[in-house]
Amino acid sequence: MSLTSSQMKFLSINELVLKIGKILDQNQTVGYVPTMGALHEGHLSIIQRASIENDIVVVSIFVNPTQFNNVEDLVNYPRTLDEDLKLMAHVSNLFVVQPEVSQVYSEKIPYLPFDIGRLSRTLEGEFRPGHFDGVVHVLHNLFHLIKPSRAYFGKKDFQQLTIVRMLVKHYQFPIEVVACETFRSKEGLALSSRNRLLSLRGMTDALIIWQTLNFVKEKKYTLDIKGVKKVAKDFFSTGNLKLEYLELVNENTLMTASTWEESVVCFIAAYCEDVRLIDNMLV
Repeated sequence: MSLTSSQMKFLSINELVLKIGKILDQNQTVGYVPTMGALHEGHLSIIQRASIENDIVVVSIFVNPTQFNNVEDLVNYPRTLDEDLKLMAHVSNLFVVQPEVSQVYSEKIPYLPFDIGRLSRTLEGEFRPGHFDGVVHVLHNLFHLIKPSRAYFGKKDFQQLTIVRMLVKHYQFPIEVVACETFRSKEGLALSSRNRLLSLRGMTDALIIWQTLNFVKEKKYTLDIKGVKKVAKDFFSTGNLKLEYLELVNENTLMTASTWEESVVCFIAAYCEDVRLIDNMLV
């Protein structure tokens, strides 16, 4: 189904399941991009990659209530359906589905909870209790329904990407998890659906995150891990954002790094005008 500006209809989840069954019977590949809507150019870059690498692409738009530990965040999450459809209109091999909560969390879908262990208690897990339990549950169910060949995720949510790989292995889904580079503005700010909640001043202030990530990368050649973490926090404090955490962790384990000989990722979470932003960089 090709979606154009004059043909903006969704498939229901039942229609999609039937179509995907026929597509897979023909040995065609299905690329899947799960979203919560409020799409931006970063999402589009992922959708376009999936379109190139697969016979068809499925984009789901589903604001998942179980991964919000703050009810206010759920209520305030931007919903921009018409804009989302226009952004995707030129992708020719695209199916779009907007399932209901009752369909995603149907009792007909067999789900046994998966304990992700310490990853539920570190970085995002520490500050958003229960968040990743919701992520695992919703992705398990969406993967069960859509049966993609490949699933695409951005590296901006690096911890989520790590957990997605774990759940695919745990549940033995025959899915290739594809990591996509973080899409940034020309100034370096990571694109996020939450950015539209910021004022122009806030967008400028938020650049301290990108500047701090680059600061860390520069200082790694002159200081040890602990030293860099300290001066990076000092550097961040020269801006106007409220830092929630700045951590330097091993890329593979997401445990605190002890030496630069490891592959180290810097994670930052901060508030700008009461909007929570996250970013990371392999340094």
